[in-house]
Amino acid sequence: MADQQNPSDNQVNNTSNNIITTEVYEKASKKLRIGELLVKYTGLTESQLEEALKFQKDNPDSGLLGEILLKKGFINPSDIIKVVCQQMNIPYTSQIKIDEIDPNVVRDIPINYSKHHEIIPIFETDYAVTVVMSDPFKENIINDLASIYKKDVKIVMSTPQRIQEAINRVYERATSNLVDTIEDEFDETMDLDGPIDILDAAADEAPVIRFVNSIIFRAVKEKASDIHIEPYERDVSYRFRVNGVMKEVLRQPRKTHAAVSSRIKVMAKLDIAEKRLPQDGRIKIKIAGKDVDIRLSTTPVQSGERIVMRVLEKNNTVLELKSLGFHGQVLDNLAELAKRKHGVLYVTGPTGHGKTTTLFAILAKINTPDKTIITVEDPVEYEMAGISQIQVNHKIDLSFGIALRSILRQNPDVIMVGETRDQETAEMAINASLTGHFVLSTLHTNDSSSAPTRLIDMGVQPFLISSSLIGVLAQRLIRTLCDNCKKPEDITDFQKDILGIDSVPAGTKIFSAVGCPKCNGSGFGGRTCVSELLMISDSIRSLILEKADSSVIKKKAVEEGMVTLRKDALSKVLSGVTSIDEVIRAINVEDDH
Repeated sequence: MADQQNPSDNQVNNTSNNIITTEVYEKASKKLRIGELLVKYTGLTESQLEEALKFQKDNPDSGLLGEILLKKGFINPSDIIKVVCQQMNIPYTSQIKIDEIDPNVVRDIPINYSKHHEIIPIFETDYAVTVVMSDPFKENIINDLASIYKKDVKIVMSTPQRIQEAINRVYERATSNLVDTIEDEFDETMDLDGPIDILDAAADEAPVIRFVNSIIFRAVKEKASDIHIEPYERDVSYRFRVNGVMKEVLRQPRKTHAAVSSRIKVMAKLDIAEKRLPQDGRIKIKIAGKDVDIRLSTTPVQSGERIVMRVLEKNNTVLELKSLGFHGQVLDNLAELAKRKHGVLYVTGPTGHGKTTTLFAILAKINTPDKTIITVEDPVEYEMAGISQIQVNHKIDLSFGIALRSILRQNPDVIMVGETRDQETAEMAINASLTGHFVLSTLHTNDSSSAPTRLIDMGVQPFLISSSLIGVLAQRLIRTLCDNCKKPEDITDFQKDILGIDSVPAGTKIFSAVGCPKCNGSGFGGRTCVSELLMISDSIRSLILEKADSSVIKKKAVEEGMVTLRKDALSKVLSGVTSIDEVIRAINVEDDH
């Protein structure tokens, strides 16, 4: 970017070097006399200062002098900022000239990171980037910025309110420039046969094409599992689900939505004229040579068509149970169950918590040339060599039950049913296991002990369940802390009570999320599995025959050594993999109390 007059404040040019270093901190701390400076440079009076100092002396736990002055209303937050600027020779501005900031200067800084740390880059030359901050003592943030821009960092200070206003307006301009002319230039005549390489879009293509491509590319780059496009009365919200948590990434005027939805429907070969009925489709794209599958669902709502896209990045990586987060006795027991010749193994948990991924990791373990494996899925999410996969198609009445019935005539050794939704599917899977097949499937229950009760509620006879069921794996996905920015914290009594522990083992550190550019300011860097595995012993079989309550089954399983979801999650906290807040968010830990 060419060098030019700094748009933020003339004071910036009067300071040759505003890079904050540890040496500057040390010098500042020796010079700083906050009370005297506030009297000198603000409206604080000597009598007010004496009153605050006396209060601080009489109340040792009252905090810093600046905090006391603020609480008493003697000064404003901006007064402290001005004093710090005077003391450290850092330019201060009360007005950030937002219209003069080039939106490209914020391109590499996530908006969540900017808001969390109250920073905004405002000006960039070939040698330095100027950043407005509310706190110049955040040396780690300055180091992050220097690393991102690979340039010197110059500091200007302002109030948090001014910075947040600038962040909102500059980032809005950065994302809206691309779609200013979407309505006028929409073109739906592209040849969409075969995968679309979205990085190969020419610069002169219609803005709507480039905009949709940029949304998909950003979702893949941020490892989002879902893209939600939600029209409202005045605007359209674009949200990503990253590591299981929704976050808004963009808002656009509602007038752009018709063009965007039509473009997406064209990519999926759907009927763009049909806006009154839900539609489902599929888009195959390439990003930097990688194949990405997108499952598309449109639903008419009051303000337009709501669009959800599930992003499935294809790769040739062999799934392994250990890499998914399984460990200890659960991992050993799953390996033992995978060797069974017959029986039913269920994986349970909420939607989007990795049940299908776990099933394919088990299939990968047993996928050898001497075994015939057939699956029936809705939809086929993973394609695995050596396995015959059937896609459910309700339009032609190819249901789980019908597909499963035909599979049994194909003489398989292993059958995987994507989901057990009804009595017919459940009974056919159980009967298949009783005739010498190893069957894997998923079920929607909150924990492993509820699976037998759920099957009974479907109408399956208890004696069929007890004679065929060999194990139930319940799992949740929880976010793992970013190793680059996680920080140790002290556990509170409330957190101990929630986790059901009296104390933390000696030498164990508990960590919490912070946020940095590496994790897009979220504080988390991925997800791992928390699980409990119910092994069907003779005593558990007896309880199933008696139609025992799930709590009775769980109690018996724990007596026999089952590690519950809460205890497995606790082990992840104590090993520094995740935070207590994340465990509380993802798991109903009270269930085990």
